Amino acid sequence: MPFEILLGAWVATGLTLFIFTFLYQDNPLFKLAEHLYVGVSVGYAIVKTYDTVLIRLIYEPMVKQGDWSLLIPLGIGTLMLARYVPKAAWLSRIAFAFIVGVGSGLAIPRVISSYILKQVEDTVRPLASIVQGSPSFTYDLLNPASNLNAVVLLVGVVSVLFYFFFSIEHKGPVKVAAHTGILFLMVAFGAAFGYTVMARMSLLIGRLTDLIEYAEPRYGLASLWLLAVTVTLLAAWSLTQRGKAAPPADG
Repeated sequence: MPFEILLGAWVATGLTLFIFTFLYQDNPLFKLAEHLYVGVSVGYAIVKTYDTVLIRLIYEPMVKQGDWSLLIPLGIGTLMLARYVPKAAWLSRIAFAFIVGVGSGLAIPRVISSYILKQVEDTVRPLASIVQGSPSFTYDLLNPASNLNAVVLLVGVVSVLFYFFFSIEHKGPVKVAAHTGILFLMVAFGAAFGYTVMARMSLLIGRLTDLIEYAEPRYGLASLWLLAVTVTLLAAWSLTQRGKAAPPADG
């Protein structure tokens, strides 16, 4: 086993166990792992940005390829640093205005296409198909293009719109439609929450899988040794805290 892989396994195992100690309570081990994670993430982001932006996107195209037109975006980006010079801070507004304008111009069409036009397209699907000159209706719920799913989607969209329509009182058929919209909203929010939970569970399973793998002899029983060290340190810290919190004895 190469030393760098073995060292990486021990470090990953130790930091993972330190993070899990937060399940007991906030403690120095958790704070150490948290600070290391944030610090390493920021350092990695800085180095990656330097390599990607300054070297690959600016230095190499300009110096090695002679593309001096990159001086324009470089100048705009440099203007953002004028924010730190009080007398020249107004120059940074030019850069921010340009970035916000370009970003909005790129984002708005995509948002409209993804969240508006795509929704409208799915809502206006035909409720029946024409097969060999005669109408046909498909009932396959597992097929998003089936006619039954088109009906369910249409009912869901209309009922949810009725729920958010407050110009008239919700009674009679409008009340039924609004309550149907509540059911669709509950299903949608539940699915979104379930997706978030499953994503977090996937991360947890990945960390537990690594802990099980690193408990093997080829990794030096890293998980078992570091688990014992973590529990010992956590117990010692907990006893120290109890000693500090205990009131002095009466003389």
